[in-house]
Amino acid sequence: MRICIFGASGDAIDPVYMDETFAVGKALAERGHSLIFGGGSHGLMGAAARGFTAGKGKIVGVAPKFFDIPGVLYEACDEFVWPDSMRDRKKYMEDHADAFLVAPGGIGTYEEFLEVLTLKQLARHGKPIVLFNINGFFDKLTDLIAADTAAGFIRKQTMELFDLADDVPSALLLLERDAVDTDTIRFYD
Repeated sequence: MRICIFGASGDAIDPVYMDETFAVGKALAERGHSLIFGGGSHGLMGAAARGFTAGKGKIVGVAPKFFDIPGVLYEACDEFVWPDSMRDRKKYMEDHADAFLVAPGGIGTYEEFLEVLTLKQLARHGKPIVLFNINGFFDKLTDLIAADTAAGFIRKQTMELFDLADDVPSALLLLERDAVDTDTIRFYD
């Protein structure tokens, strides 16, 4: 499978996040999966890519040309795709991935997660979405979604459209489950 990994692009974070993201990347590569990601060499994007390199997996980086600055992009990608914009970058990754693993990150990572979640809710895809919940990073986000669901702002089925994985074995298991055929997905009433 082609696994799209979203995650932090900065390095000023606890090393446990780097270590776990490297480990999941390496494990996915060793199981024959490939990586499609935002192409960054730093943060959890870089950790995932280094893990895939260590596991001898194929890596496709996706970034607009304005990111092509020395030291910004991961140079060991097997292929690099140069979309015109950030919007096109995200669309390319969404269209070419078979599953999504969301590692901890900032505003961009949240936006990427919420977009693939929205598209799944709207029956535009049936691909697995897994939040890699290192150190409980996504607990507050899932609490927010649950509270907004209880208040009637989010449909209760939305929580069923993604999974949480607290460790590498759980992430592998959840990503490798068969994706739902998009023809069987229906809009929520």
